[in-house]
This record gives sequence, structure tokens and C-alpha cells, in this order.
Amino acid sequence: MSKSKNILVITYWSYKDALIQAYTLPYIQIFGELLKPNQVVYLVTLEQKQLRLNANERWQVKERLRLQGIKWIDFNYHKFGILGLLYWIPIFFRLIVLTFTRKISHIHAWCTPAGAIGYLLSILTGKSLVVDSYEPHADVMLETHTWTAKSKQFRILRLFEKLQGKHAKTLICCTQDMAEFVKKNFHFTMKNQLVKPACVNLEQFSFSNRKNPYLMKKLGLEGKIVCVYAGKFGGLYLEQEVFDFFEVAYNYWGEKFRVLLLTNETNDKIDNWAKNAGVPRDIIYNRYVFHSKVADYMGLGDFGISPYNPVPSRKYSAPIKNAEYWALGLPVVITNRIADDSSIIEKNKIGAVIQELNDASYLQAIQTIDHLLKSNSMDELYHKIRKVAEEQRKFSVASEVYRKVYP
Repeated sequence: MSKSKNILVITYWSYKDALIQAYTLPYIQIFGELLKPNQVVYLVTLEQKQLRLNANERWQVKERLRLQGIKWIDFNYHKFGILGLLYWIPIFFRLIVLTFTRKISHIHAWCTPAGAIGYLLSILTGKSLVVDSYEPHADVMLETHTWTAKSKQFRILRLFEKLQGKHAKTLICCTQDMAEFVKKNFHFTMKNQLVKPACVNLEQFSFSNRKNPYLMKKLGLEGKIVCVYAGKFGGLYLEQEVFDFFEVAYNYWGEKFRVLLLTNETNDKIDNWAKNAGVPRDIIYNRYVFHSKVADYMGLGDFGISPYNPVPSRKYSAPIKNAEYWALGLPVVITNRIADDSSIIEKNKIGAVIQELNDASYLQAIQTIDHLLKSNSMDELYHKIRKVAEEQRKFSVASEVYRKVYP
């Protein structure tokens, strides 16, 4: 990295968000190891009100990151769109000054909303742009009916996704197939593509996190078949369909079945989805835990569920939680055509792929999981499934990518 100086990392997430904790910081630490001792990574986050840290927490985080060679710069969050971009005008000036005064050589943007900011900053400063997790976010928002084709957010972000693709020095994609999407939709051929799937810390997620006796007893999960889900509902993820799946599972396993939701979703919404599905609310345990504790809670499950909204553009995305499930040795129920993960699960027989969003497909997936659990011990499943994470999602995969970006 002798030709490089400091790196400016731009995200569109809050520091406490799992996307920072599990999907940004670990990778910054990886390519940060390629820096010389006197070189620095500047990390920009956008703090949502409900996730904002208090003054003491902010100080602790800044100090902890400083010791890792990372300087944290936080701004208030605004939704992507015209107003959001207008809000960024004074921030642009601050970042332009920082880019020159702190000798920034690379602007490293995470995902395309942050990439739009990175693109403009790169144009204004002439610094190299790297877009990490380059995927069709605008199309996913359209296909999930979060945005409409005529909405300003969709039109602005899709335009910027094309501009980023043409301008960036390096595009780090989640799947090789992203080249197909770009050629079909943006009408150019990527010549600067690298591929980095969502990787996992194999030390943080391991057999030592499975079936913690204290938590099992505390939550009343002993002797139960536990389906665990760590994530959100709505938008990129299914909502009511998840609870319809739980209802079919409850009818199949009866009182042995339990659900553990690691989410910040409101109890009112969970109550409503459970009621609509006809699933007993008392079999569902939900709580929000910090990412540092996710492995212990996720490890309480017998299998995980990844209810991604199976829209066409999710084929090019980067599912994070699947690698964590695999590292823990959990079979996974996943929707169809999600990145490379659906085919990996099907090919290796380490879970079940839901082909259609209906009770018949849910039951078929449940029966597949039941067969896996009955025909394998927890140890056997762990070693079989963990092997997939070790071979395809270990951090050394990401390290090789970043060595090409920052030689």
C-alpha cells in the first residue's frame, strides 16, 4: 500500500446498526492491516435518532476505534433523496476539506446509497472511488414496492448506480452475476469488478456459542425445536409470510416448536402478524441484542430462517446472516434465488429452499429440516455446515480482495 495514503470510508448507516458492526467494521479492520502505522481510516456514519449514542458512549467508541487506526466521523441521518442530498451539501464541504488536509487517496463507499455520495466527492476531489457491495439497491427497493418507478429516490439512486459503475476505480460486487445485471440494465461492461461475498468471523461464531445452558434455561428452550431469526421485517424482508411459516411449523411440531426473534421490531407488529397467522404468541420470544451477543443467542437455534423478499434483484445481493448461521452449524431455510446462497444450501443439502410463498412449500421445507435434525447429531450438522463457511465465507476471502484494491 505504499502508493496509498489515508482512506475515507462512507456509509449510510448508524454506528450501532448491524450493517456497521457485522458488515463494515470487520472489513475496515482487514484492509486497515494493509496500512502503514501512520496511515488512518476515516469512517463516516449517519446516525438515526433511535440509534444515536449518548456522549459517554460516543467517547468510548471513538477511543476504541482510534486505537485501531480508525477515526469516526458521525453526522445525522436523512433518508435518501433530494432532501437528503441537499442536507449533504455542507457535509460535502467538510469532507472535501478533510480529503485534502488528511491526504485521502481513496474514497471507499459501502453500498450504492453511500456510493452516490462517494461518487460526487470523487468527482469533486479527483480521488479514487471504490464501491464496496456494489448491488442494484434501487431495483430491490422498486421490486419490494418500497419505492415506485416514478419516485425521485428510485430515479436518483438508479442514475447514480450507473454513474458509480462507470466511474469507480474498483467495484466490489457481492456475486459474479452482477456483471450480467450491469450489462443488461446499464448497458456497459464492467472492467474493474472484484467479488466479495458476505463473510463471517469464524472465531466469533463457533460451536462454543451453541446451546448456552444458562440462556436455554432462562428462555425455556430446553427440549424444544428452535427456529431463530436475526434481522428485520419489511422492505427487503418478508413480513406476514414469516409468521405463516411459523404457523405451519407449529402445526407440524406442536408444542415442541419455538421461535427466537433477534429483532428491534415492535411487539405490536409481532403480535399482529402472529394473530393473523394463527400462531400462539407465547411460542415466540423476541428481543433486540447487540451484535456482540448475537452469536450466543443465534446459537440457541436448531435452524435459522432467512426470509429475504425473493425479488429478482436479490440474486445480486450480499446476505449477511447466512454465513453466521453456517459458522454456527445451523441448517437454513431460505427463499429462492437469493445471491449464491439459495443454490449453495440446495447443492450442499444444508437446509431448505422455499420455492413458493405458500403453505405447501413451507411444509416441504419444514420436513426437510426435520429430516436433517433427526438423521444427524448436532455435532455432525455443525461440522458439515461449518465447512461451507470455512471454505467460502472466511475473512481470508475478503482479505485477498482488499489486497488487490490496496496493494
